[in-house]
Amino acid sequence: MDGATIFVLALLVLALVTIFSGVKSVPQGREWTVERFGRFIKVLKPGLNLIVPYVDRIGRKLSMMEEVLTIPSQVVITRDNATVTADAIAFYQVVDAAKAAYEVANLQAGITNLCLTNARTVIGAMDLDEVLSKRDEINQRLLSVVDQATSPWGVKVTRIEIKDLSPPTDITEAMARQMKAERFRRAEVTQADGEKQGAILRAEGAKQSAILQAEGRKEAAFRDAEARERLAQAEAKATQMVSDSIEAGNVNALNYFLGQKYVDAFAQLANAPNQKFVVVPMESAGLLGSIAGIAEMTREAITTQAASAATTRPARGQNAAGTVPNVAPPPTRPAGT
Repeated sequence: MDGATIFVLALLVLALVTIFSGVKSVPQGREWTVERFGRFIKVLKPGLNLIVPYVDRIGRKLSMMEEVLTIPSQVVITRDNATVTADAIAFYQVVDAAKAAYEVANLQAGITNLCLTNARTVIGAMDLDEVLSKRDEINQRLLSVVDQATSPWGVKVTRIEIKDLSPPTDITEAMARQMKAERFRRAEVTQADGEKQGAILRAEGAKQSAILQAEGRKEAAFRDAEARERLAQAEAKATQMVSDSIEAGNVNALNYFLGQKYVDAFAQLANAPNQKFVVVPMESAGLLGSIAGIAEMTREAITTQAASAATTRPARGQNAAGTVPNVAPPPTRPAGT
C-alpha cells in the first residue's frame, strides 16, 4: 500500500467520524443539551439534529416524560406528640430541559428532600386524628409547596400521594379498641331507638283501639237508650189504654195486663243462667188463674166477634133483605113407579 492510498483512507475515516460527530438523532420523549466549549448553547429536540463537529458536544440527556419518584418512609411527630411513619410517591415532569440540567445538580435528590422536609412540616402541624382522616388535605398542601419550590428547576410536579401512615403499635391497638367501643355504642343507640319507635307505635295502636271501642260503646249506649225510650213509650201507651178500659168499666184489659206481666216475670226467673231450680211461689194458683183468665177473655173475644159476624151475615135461604125467595115445588113421582 502506497502513501496515497493511506492518505485517502485516512480522509475517508476522518469524514466518517466528522459525519457521526455532527449528526445526532434524539429519540422521542427526550431532549439533549448542547455545549460549546463547556457552555450551554441549545437543546436538541427529538429527531435528526446537526451540531458543529469537534466544537459542540452533548451535555445532558433528559427525559421529558412524566417520572415517578418514590419518597422513602420517615418518622414524623404530630402536633399532639404522636409518632407516625409516613412515606409517599411523587409524579413530576421536566418542562425545561436547560433549567433541569443546569439549575440543580441532582434533580431527583432535590425533589426527594423537598418532599421529606415539607411532609414533616405539614404532618407536624396536625393532630394524629387529623393526619389519619385528612390525607387528601396533606397531599394537596405537599403538592402546592413542592411544585412552587421546584418551578425554578424547570420541573412540574403533577401529583404527590401519601402511600402509608402507620402509627405505633400501642396507638393502633388503642384506636382499634376505641373503634370497637364506638361501634358498640352505635349499636346500642340504634337498638334503643328501635325499641322507642316500637313502643310509640304500640301506644298509638292501643290509643286508636281504645278510641274505637269507646265510640262503639257510645253508639251502643245511644241505641240502647233509644230502644228503652221506645219501649217506655209503648208501655205508657198500653197503660193508657188499660186506664181507658178501666174508666169505661171493662176490667178484662186490666186482668190481661197484670196476667201478661206475671207470666213475663216468671219466664225471666226461669230463664236466668244461674238458676238450676225454679221455685214455684205459693201464689201459683194466681198464675194459673191469670192464664185461665187470659184464655177466657180470648174465648169471649172470639165468641163476640163470631156473634157480630153472624148478625151481619144473611141466613141461608134468605136474601140480603131477609125475605125468602119464591121456589117452585119439586115435581111429584107418578103412581106405580
